[in-house]
Amino acid sequence: MTNIREIILDILLAILRDGVYSQNAIHGALEKYQYLTKRDRAFITRVVEGTVERLIELDYIIDGYSQVPVAKMKPVIANILRSAVYQIRFMRSVPDASAVNEAVKLAQSRGFYNLKGFVNGVLRNVSRHPGVVPYPDREKDLIGFLTVAYSTPRWIVEEWVDAYGEFVTEKMLAALMEPRPTTIRLKTDGITRAEILESLRAQGAYVKPAGCLPYAFNVADYSFLPSLEAFRKGWIFPQDLGSMLVAEVADPAEGSVVFDLCAAPGGKSLHVADKLKGSGLVEARDISAQKVALIEENVARANLTNVRPRVMDALVYDPESEGRADLVICDLPCSGLGVIGRKPDIKYRVTQIRVRELAELQRKILHNAASYVKPGGVLVYSTCTVSAPENQLNVDWFLKNYSFQLEDLDPYLPAELKSLATKEGTLQLLPGIHPTDGFFIARFRREK
Repeated sequence: MTNIREIILDILLAILRDGVYSQNAIHGALEKYQYLTKRDRAFITRVVEGTVERLIELDYIIDGYSQVPVAKMKPVIANILRSAVYQIRFMRSVPDASAVNEAVKLAQSRGFYNLKGFVNGVLRNVSRHPGVVPYPDREKDLIGFLTVAYSTPRWIVEEWVDAYGEFVTEKMLAALMEPRPTTIRLKTDGITRAEILESLRAQGAYVKPAGCLPYAFNVADYSFLPSLEAFRKGWIFPQDLGSMLVAEVADPAEGSVVFDLCAAPGGKSLHVADKLKGSGLVEARDISAQKVALIEENVARANLTNVRPRVMDALVYDPESEGRADLVICDLPCSGLGVIGRKPDIKYRVTQIRVRELAELQRKILHNAASYVKPGGVLVYSTCTVSAPENQLNVDWFLKNYSFQLEDLDPYLPAELKSLATKEGTLQLLPGIHPTDGFFIARFRREK
């Protein structure tokens, strides 16, 4: 009989010890154990995602009850305790005694028989004396309090408080810990919205408007997205609102030649192609054959004839592309701090040094991209982060070094997103403040 807590432990070890991305680790395990019931699969996903999301808080709690700090524990024991404390503190459906007993059994089955008493003692104290470990005093140590309460590394909290203030930062941190809906973009060319929604509802899916854009919807109560007829026929594409707004801001004219430089898995390329209504050409480029295969799969599913996937490294200048594009989309590799709500392990992987490295990489790609735009053409720059070095500071650098000007975004945005900043050409979306992930968009026009 399969022990689902063994599976949970193996996934956590893959993520927190071996560095596997959480989405890949969870997906791989669920693929391997396809025979599990829907309830068991949901339990595995909930415990793994919750444990990773609240890692700092869980370690803080454990350290308050254990004479041995988590940092000095064997990875197996640390992750047994983390997942068990998550169940005790955050899952009412799991009796405390069950969480404790299963953790003790797990320690024993993994060869740590001599530590089962330690595991039992720590977890029983967590269960019986929940108020023993106070969190940092908010008044005396705001950053420390937010770091523990929202399980976000201290340096990120410090930067956000400095950039956005205490109120907005806490709204962002809280929003990133809320369940994330599955947001889909409905195809608009060749099929009506009513037909797509009818297909989704006929298969039992619950669909409601996501806000901001008429073709954006949240979908729930489906078992597997690829099982939906609308997905198989390319009528829907999973995509966040912030990502959809890139194509809105790009506003491609029919017949345009478009280069999407870092396109995989193809969401923005397909969206722009949909807006072109079969006209023009979208070159959807990415660095590897594996990434381009993802684009090709989505292009084929959407039955689009005006998208050409190509293996091309955006860091390598392509002289044949010079001055050819009416529109260049630069949705560039970034720290991903705006999508922590969907990928919680990001916040533990990114460092301040890595942010600076990514900002420099983005500049190298923008340098190449600038020459691909026709005189009078448009370049749209976007990231899925809320970090100034990767966003506004790169905009300032680009304006200083290239013959481009920012353009007013207001003609392309819904009223609720317009501001002084969008009037000047940039949009910073913040989770908790806007109904999106964290996202940044700027629109430039090349001088003629």
